[in-house]
Amino acid sequence: MDADISDRLQAAVRGAIETRQPLQPRGHGSKDFYGNAAGGERLDVSGHRGVVSYEPGDLVLSARAGTPLAQIEALLAEHGQMLGFEPPQFGGRGTLGGAVAAGWSGPRRPWAGSVRDFVLGVRAINGRGERVRFGGETIKNVAGYDLPRLYAGSLGTLGLLLEVSVRVLPIAEAEVTLVLEPADPLRQMLDWQRRPWPLSGLCQVGGQVYLRLSGTAAGVDAARKQIGGEPWAQGAVFWQALRDLELPFFAGGSPLWRISVLPATPPPDLAGEWLVDWGGAQRWLRSEAPPAQVWAAAAAAHGHATLIRGGDRSGGVFQPVSAVQETIERRLKAELDPAGVFVGGRVEG
Repeated sequence: MDADISDRLQAAVRGAIETRQPLQPRGHGSKDFYGNAAGGERLDVSGHRGVVSYEPGDLVLSARAGTPLAQIEALLAEHGQMLGFEPPQFGGRGTLGGAVAAGWSGPRRPWAGSVRDFVLGVRAINGRGERVRFGGETIKNVAGYDLPRLYAGSLGTLGLLLEVSVRVLPIAEAEVTLVLEPADPLRQMLDWQRRPWPLSGLCQVGGQVYLRLSGTAAGVDAARKQIGGEPWAQGAVFWQALRDLELPFFAGGSPLWRISVLPATPPPDLAGEWLVDWGGAQRWLRSEAPPAQVWAAAAAAHGHATLIRGGDRSGGVFQPVSAVQETIERRLKAELDPAGVFVGGRVEG
């Protein structure tokens, strides 16, 4: 049931500030496995839900942070629209606030944009217990620092999200998935990305490459004929399973890493099982390699690695940052949350 419980949430934050009790904002817990161990008292925001405004003609939707993504996607689909960053729903438990806080984009990300690219404005409760608003509900609304997008990927450490305004996209007229077995998958994926084709997904699993085309019927058909192959009937199921980490690859018991590199980067020298997404820009790795070794290999490739599930998490799960970046992050944290009341899974201390 849709409800506005912002007064209750603000009172909880103010109480935590007075008692110096750290808080961990949480929706339905669909991404509890992600990020550093947070601690703190959990603050349930799942009851703060509902679409606040939606203008299909303006391609803008605003909803409370606890609104399920499935509810939003269903509403958008009625108007032939969708969330362009294709956020994972993890069994229907994912929420809009959780998607933004995690900064997690799906298979369409290289061609449509990231979570951060779609955030127009946010309403939040800061670390002083104040309700604040950054950005707005129009695509051209930013002057000065782009504060709304700072919340994308912040994992609840900068404040409690109450409401998010996002840009949405029309659903493509046509969409097909092709399954091919090129001799050199990475080289072939790079070549395909240089072509003027309406790509929206490009993933390698084993020796097979899954390619998704989304656009006008004429454009998709022309690209398909040049690439070769026939449309695969299970394409939609595959991309959803990839988005939600439900492919058999993700079911293994060994630690799961996500490594971000430039698409043309050769495979890092790490033993394990690989899945390549985003046309080469995102590499998933199942490996028993120690975290220091994975981070060193990612840094050598001018990328960064995150331990998603399992493994030794005692030293954190994110790629170590430079002293300069750490200083910037801590100053930002101190400005927005001076009492240090929000202990999400990103910034420690």
